Amino acid sequence: MARLFGGGSLGDSKRESKGSSSLRISSSTAAADLPSPFGQLGVALSDRELRETAYEIFVASCRTIGAKPLAYAPQAERSPSLSPSSASPLQRSLTSADASKMKKTLGIRPSSKKGSPGKEGSPSNSAKKPATVGELMRVQMRVSEQTDSRIRKGLVRIAAGQLGRRVESMVLPLELLQQFKTSDFPDRQEYEAWKTRNLNVLEAGLLVHPLLPLEKSDTASQRLRQIIRGASGKPIETGRNSESMQVLRSAVMSIACRSPDGSSDFCHWADGFPLNLHLYQMLLEACFDDSEDGSIIDEIDEVLELIKKTWVILGINQILHNLCFAWVLFHCFVTTGEADIDLLFAADNQMAEVAKDAKAIKDPDYSKILSSTLSSILGWTEKRLLTYHDTFSASNIENFQGIISLGVSAAKILVEDISNEYRRKRREESDVARSRVDTYIRSSLRTAFAQPITDLTQRMEQADSMRSSKNHDTPTPVLSILAKDIGELARKEKELFSPILRKWHPLAAGVAVATLHSCYGSELRQFLSGATEVTPDTVEVLKAADKLEKDLVHIAVEDSVDSEDGGKSLIREMPPYESDIAIANLVKVWIKTREEGLKEWVDQNLQQENWNPRANMENCAPSATEVLRIINETLDAFFQLPIQMHAMLLPDFLIELDKSLQRYALKVKSGCGTRGSFVPPFPALTRCDIGSKLWKKKEKLQNLPKRGSQVGSTNGDISFALPQLCVRMNSLHYIWTELENLEKKIKTCLRNLESAQADIANGLQIRFEMTVAACHEGILQLCETTAYKVIFHDMSRVLWDALYVGDTASSRIDPFIKEANHILETISNTVHSRVRNRVVTAIMKASFDGFLLVLLAGGPSRAFSRQDSEIIEGDFRSLKDMYLADGDGLPQELVEKAASQVKNVLPLFHTDTESLIERFKRLVTDTYGAASKSRYPLPPTSGNWNFTEANTVLRVLCHRHDEAATRFLKKTYNLPKKL
Repeated sequence: MARLFGGGSLGDSKRESKGSSSLRISSSTAAADLPSPFGQLGVALSDRELRETAYEIFVASCRTIGAKPLAYAPQAERSPSLSPSSASPLQRSLTSADASKMKKTLGIRPSSKKGSPGKEGSPSNSAKKPATVGELMRVQMRVSEQTDSRIRKGLVRIAAGQLGRRVESMVLPLELLQQFKTSDFPDRQEYEAWKTRNLNVLEAGLLVHPLLPLEKSDTASQRLRQIIRGASGKPIETGRNSESMQVLRSAVMSIACRSPDGSSDFCHWADGFPLNLHLYQMLLEACFDDSEDGSIIDEIDEVLELIKKTWVILGINQILHNLCFAWVLFHCFVTTGEADIDLLFAADNQMAEVAKDAKAIKDPDYSKILSSTLSSILGWTEKRLLTYHDTFSASNIENFQGIISLGVSAAKILVEDISNEYRRKRREESDVARSRVDTYIRSSLRTAFAQPITDLTQRMEQADSMRSSKNHDTPTPVLSILAKDIGELARKEKELFSPILRKWHPLAAGVAVATLHSCYGSELRQFLSGATEVTPDTVEVLKAADKLEKDLVHIAVEDSVDSEDGGKSLIREMPPYESDIAIANLVKVWIKTREEGLKEWVDQNLQQENWNPRANMENCAPSATEVLRIINETLDAFFQLPIQMHAMLLPDFLIELDKSLQRYALKVKSGCGTRGSFVPPFPALTRCDIGSKLWKKKEKLQNLPKRGSQVGSTNGDISFALPQLCVRMNSLHYIWTELENLEKKIKTCLRNLESAQADIANGLQIRFEMTVAACHEGILQLCETTAYKVIFHDMSRVLWDALYVGDTASSRIDPFIKEANHILETISNTVHSRVRNRVVTAIMKASFDGFLLVLLAGGPSRAFSRQDSEIIEGDFRSLKDMYLADGDGLPQELVEKAASQVKNVLPLFHTDTESLIERFKRLVTDTYGAASKSRYPLPPTSGNWNFTEANTVLRVLCHRHDEAATRFLKKTYNLPKKL
């Protein structure tokens, strides 16, 4: 059974032509829309071949094969007058149509046509109506009299040779193969087709879908597979005593006689899934009258009684019968064009038996078949129910009622009795029927809502073509017409569909109008989103929407008056179409328009701004004062709008204003560069260019050529000069300080409004948080950028190109301090007092970094002796004193903290060379291990200068003016003396 859902091909699985179809399929689309839930056979067996095999099983099961040999009577000699008590089951006379208990059980209305169908050539001919159940079954399964006679003859022969053997202990195709020859058939072609069909049945039942799984090493299955494959090339001799037949019998019986309990009383050749279900479906389809578009035959009680005799061979029990019968009833309803509503109701009633079985039986194999069958039924029903407005109307409302009942029943069994997820929940937490119907209502109404929109579009296009007439009135807005159409759709839903749907969903009408309300609301919001002002069209649409909303809400309230919450849950699904919402949307458009205009203004004006420090008294950019003026005017215009929801819309309004000011702040610092734009790249390590001997003629060093600056450079734009950078910082600080005044103004405006809005305003946080953050970050970045630009670019001539170049004593820091004082004076006169210390602090840190960079990465033109350390330390004290300014400058704690890195490195310059070398070796060994002593690796440059860092110590050695350092560096690294 686990292979029920396996792959493979059923072969010729299509129905025969209309003349030979048992259910008169209306079209191939119907079958394609309803896939079989039993899976594919994987063997080339057509429906006709399956039907003939099923008929053979039926006849064999109904005949008595006992101690007394069976007599064979030709069809023409069978008496139609045999009484039920004296006849075999197949020869039992048909009873009156009024005696059908099964039809009553299924809820089928009495048939207006009495009797059984006629023979296959003319089913309506009363002179040829079958008189016995067996004859009726032959006609219903479209088996010819010649074929029927051959089957019966074969069964008599089998019985004659195997007295007392029950039919379930035989492999019927095997036995029949042994009984017939070519002479028993009209022609050899039909005989070969018959033989091939029986071999395919054996393959399907014993190899592809055996009841018990086959081992790969099973020799009998391998032998049987070889025999069946070989038969396609060389026909098997089927004589009773032929050698090939004996080999075939041996292989077949070896497989078929296997039993779960070890018993050999049964032969399992047709009871494997899904072969048995396909065969059983063929038998059950005989219960439907082909002459009356698939209606159930009046003799169904007698037919089902005999069909059940096949259970022993097919492995069918009552629960499988109930499931298969429900499927066949439904299948017949669909494939006959949904003409007989009784079939639909019968399938739904039969589903009640399936539901009982599903609750009682928890067998996993049965659950797989059940799940597949119900899924197929549910899939078909939901395709119609999810768009039931397109599928059903007043003319076929009975079909709607039956299909939704069947679909809900299938869904409940699938979810409640099969789904593990449902079992983990309490039943009161999940109402399957209500949930499904809720989905159908919402889906169908959404689909139905789209149709009027399409129609309206076409109507409006026609109206546009007629608008050339001068006397033609202004057309009614589309949404006004749509509101009227949706009202009609809601009334149709309430009167036609909701009374039926209430059986499963007590708020069916309410859910429908809530869905329509939501759909129209979406269109209304889309309409209003494109409006920039209140127009007559806008007013008319809002009036139509208001009327529609009242009608929909009335239906919802009326439908939910008896519900537990009084309809509150539905009303919550229907947010009102109020004019203030529309106005609010228009105001938001107004806000967005001004935000976009302000954004454009910022972009254009900052491109033209020259950042002139003498433009005004505040030393800030005119654009800064102008952008604040525009913000103030925009606030005034907002509070003058004729609306009653300023406080509600204010948060969104403030966000847009905040974004505009933030954009200005970001633009102010944009393009000025960062610290990394101006710090020079560290040059490669070199040895100071003095050879191994002390310099003798220091005067020659005074005229050393200037080397090119290695620092970054600007593009010469005056807007990035020091005064202009100061103006940028002032501008950000000005905006930052003015934000407080803006916040106070907004609060004052809110207090002047009506008390209701004032109360709301008390809970609002009126802050320009994004602008505050942008100004703060911008000032910090500009301070740092300015500092490193001043030190490494503007003052490169006196720092990088001059300090300690050649003779240390004659190229000290005084020129740098003199020029730095001039720059600090410029900053003091330009930058706002609250920003000044930040800028000076940044310049101090940059100058300390530059001082260290000269000492440690100044290149081969700089050389220091131990005696020079006093000069260096004195120069650094002078540098610090400049920022302390005798107590009028930066706080001493701040200066000392910034100087800590330099003070950490300076002791290395008065340390003797041997100690430096030993310190360097120790640091390298600590870093790279003892193996590095043989050849000291070159430590990487990190830039984090420290006396405990090997690269820092190495750089001091590179600039050390003595022979010991020269020898060590020559031996260890052979460093160059030029960049």
